[in-house]
Amino acid sequence: MTRYRIRTRPTQPFAGERTQTIPGRGLEFYELRGYAQGDEPRFIDWRAYARTGRLYTRIFQAEAPARFTFFLDGSPSMKLLGKQVYAERVLRVLADCAKSEGAFMWGGGRYRVQLESVEQGPSVLMNFPRPRGVTVLLTDGLDELNWSRLLQKLQHVVLIQVMAPEELSPGFTEALLQDIEVGSRMEVGEAEVKGYQAALERHLLRLRTTARRLGSYALLRVGDPIVPALLRQGVLEER
Repeated sequence: MTRYRIRTRPTQPFAGERTQTIPGRGLEFYELRGYAQGDEPRFIDWRAYARTGRLYTRIFQAEAPARFTFFLDGSPSMKLLGKQVYAERVLRVLADCAKSEGAFMWGGGRYRVQLESVEQGPSVLMNFPRPRGVTVLLTDGLDELNWSRLLQKLQHVVLIQVMAPEELSPGFTEALLQDIEVGSRMEVGEAEVKGYQAALERHLLRLRTTARRLGSYALLRVGDPIVPALLRQGVLEER
């Protein structure tokens, strides 16, 4: 898996990102800042000097080792319809891609082979300081919590939402459903199924929009070929 790496898409540099601002290093222009003694003359922006009469140094982004912290949702809903097992496979693929840079398990140490899911679910992240670097969150996204607040707290996140095909497109018009997270039951008919699908679409849109603004996002259906899906949705890229 060394052919691929996790795409971080940073917007503001902070500890753990793959980019950092170093004058004259890297290829991607970042900003101009006032000239400081010791800056190399070849990086002075002479056009800016001609316009303003002041010296400015061109700052570029350079690549630096990233740090990834993996959080595997182990809440009750993840144990249904093969989601947990599939999510573990996805995590192994991503962690193998990140090992050369820095792959860690939330609440544990450096990623090895053993995986530990978090039974309390993603809500537990609200009770702890933000992990360093990039948080890779693998979940079905079905916990009742303020997802926008959680993702914004993490600041830079790769959100992998794992859902079963049956959850995305229920193949029934009448059923007795049980919420495994809280234990409640509800009879549903065709109108409720349509309402569920509409609410789910809104929920997925909010998650996708927020996560992509802070980092990246992929929705994986249990059984999807993992690497092609992650490449197609912009979570993985070639080195």
